Amino acid sequence: MSSVRPEYPRPQFDRSHSWRSLNGEWDFRRDPSASTSREGLDGADWNDRIIVPFAWETAASGVCAQWLACGWYRRDLEIPPEWSGQRIILHFGAVHHAATVWVDSTEVGSHEGGYTPFELDITDALAGGRGELFVRVAAPLDKRFIVHGKQRSIPRDDYDNCAFTPSSGIWQSVWLESRPATWISGVSLVPSEDLQGIEARVELGGQHADGATVEFTIDGQPAVTVTSGEDGVIEVTLPVRKPRLWSPADPHLYYVAVEASTSDGVDVVIAYTGLRSISIDGESLVLNGERLYIRGVLDQGYWPRTGITAPNDEAYVKDIEIAGQAGFTVIRKHLKLEDPRFHYHADRLGMLVWAEPASTGRFSEQGAARFEDQIEPMVRRDGNHPSIVIWGLYNEEWGLDWDVAGDPVKQRAVLRAFQLLKSLDPLRPAVDNSGWSHVETDIVDWHIYDETPAGWATKLDNLFTKNQPSFPVGIGPGIVVEKPVMAVNPDTDDGKPNLNSEFGGGFTSVERGWNQRWQTLELRGIDRLSGYVWTELYDVEHEMAGLYDAERFLKDNGGNAAADSNAATVLVPAITPLAPGRDVVASSDGSVDFEVRVSHHGASSVTGQLVTVWGAPLGTISVGGIRNADPHEAPTVGAEPFILGAPVPIAERMPIGMDSARLHLALVCGHDVLAVVAIDVTR
Repeated sequence: MSSVRPEYPRPQFDRSHSWRSLNGEWDFRRDPSASTSREGLDGADWNDRIIVPFAWETAASGVCAQWLACGWYRRDLEIPPEWSGQRIILHFGAVHHAATVWVDSTEVGSHEGGYTPFELDITDALAGGRGELFVRVAAPLDKRFIVHGKQRSIPRDDYDNCAFTPSSGIWQSVWLESRPATWISGVSLVPSEDLQGIEARVELGGQHADGATVEFTIDGQPAVTVTSGEDGVIEVTLPVRKPRLWSPADPHLYYVAVEASTSDGVDVVIAYTGLRSISIDGESLVLNGERLYIRGVLDQGYWPRTGITAPNDEAYVKDIEIAGQAGFTVIRKHLKLEDPRFHYHADRLGMLVWAEPASTGRFSEQGAARFEDQIEPMVRRDGNHPSIVIWGLYNEEWGLDWDVAGDPVKQRAVLRAFQLLKSLDPLRPAVDNSGWSHVETDIVDWHIYDETPAGWATKLDNLFTKNQPSFPVGIGPGIVVEKPVMAVNPDTDDGKPNLNSEFGGGFTSVERGWNQRWQTLELRGIDRLSGYVWTELYDVEHEMAGLYDAERFLKDNGGNAAADSNAATVLVPAITPLAPGRDVVASSDGSVDFEVRVSHHGASSVTGQLVTVWGAPLGTISVGGIRNADPHEAPTVGAEPFILGAPVPIAERMPIGMDSARLHLALVCGHDVLAVVAIDVTR
């Protein structure tokens, strides 16, 4: 087994009892001429070696080829003797952008689309259980009309300033599997409406799919046996005794073994899901019957030295863990169909996910069709994952020339993609065009960036107090346009969940940490909101907007702990902060006066004492220091779930002899510190 990304690549459709990894070292040829013929490669000089599955631009690949439009891969195949009599299937997790595959001199298939998986039956092309595998990959430098997400293009995209080094070629795992001539081709698992069972749909392929005997087994549950019909499709409800719901607090998974028996033999696949519901109730998202507030963070799925491929399986776990440590409960995987291993770890660790496909750069009918071609494979591959609670589609009109509101053709493209997605998965909420002008959507989301909390607060006030139908968007240096929230029917945003799905400000880590605190707290002061997504979790190349650096080390962030402002319970001071390290200027005698409220997103009400403690400028204070503070006159405060608490006046005076200090406020209940916030005060 290869030591390079050796884990089984498809945990949601597990046939790992009969597989072989093809990751590792392959022969490689650069082909600037972009020839399409395999002829002439026999005996040719393969002057490079490449490590699969790392893109050829990356250091990890060993090639580091920049702006190469075409490359060839080669390796030997040897099929295990125990696979004799089975069909041999070659799997590719993802190849950017167009792949053509040969075994020896036989072309066995091709695929276009840099983010979707594909498989090829190579049995008949193999001679004596051996062969040479050749893969030609075309990765056009001009990516504007193909799906490429955040990969840079030449000519450049309109959003080139936030695009990164491309990741071309094979960038997800490659492997072989054996299976019978009649096989399980798809397993869909959906929780029943009452969450008392699993609605299973199994698709069979092959000549004897009609009349196959299919047995479903869940540990601790009675087995269910069904016979397939003429179309090879089986739909059955699998009851679950004493169901245990999946949630972030208890991410319990049910593994379903599916065994299909025919005259061709037996095929076994293990899939899994979680019993959970995600729905909309008026302006609220609801998870398992309880209101869900999105405390999200943008994740580009990008790593130093390996590009859009994780260096190892542990890297996915690391990113989920650091997001959780920063207080986030949702990861928005941005403009990328992420590797299934990420979703597996999100499922088992209880991290909620917003998933979305890659975008094109410019609009054309062919480009829109390529975008739509990702939707069915996305739902088919990832639809069983309980962690995915929101589907995204377009983002900020990328691939739509930033002109949805003004162009009915592009409105129809958005509508077509949304309706296709909802026909495939009507249960999850979906966003049609994240952040800018919506056509038809389950969630009304918007992106507002501002470099100051004061400017940010003004824009929020315009949207939610003055009910303005549009908001300003900076699309380039000195270029600001008004984007309508709804491209058509401006009143149709009423009564739907409202979500800020990208925001952030500041250029240094200190400024960004300061904005993360105050802009997030401003959002928590609006009860109508269903949540937010901070931009972003970690730095990527030139984009230095992360709470963590590119190596996933926590940055300074000016002493502002993201977990404090991303907590379930937070304190919301009614101040307009001035600058990092100088939130409030005290009067001449050092006194400061303001109000504070409690925002609480729990299942029941919360109460406690509001304790104040002075500390060093930009410093932290221990939980013990808060607990030991003198609470003799600390007011009792509280809040009901998702209802901002009543304002509580705070009147404090800076310590004698200090020209600057940090005022810590804490909500304390017994020995538990439920919420903290810090305010930097200067004279």
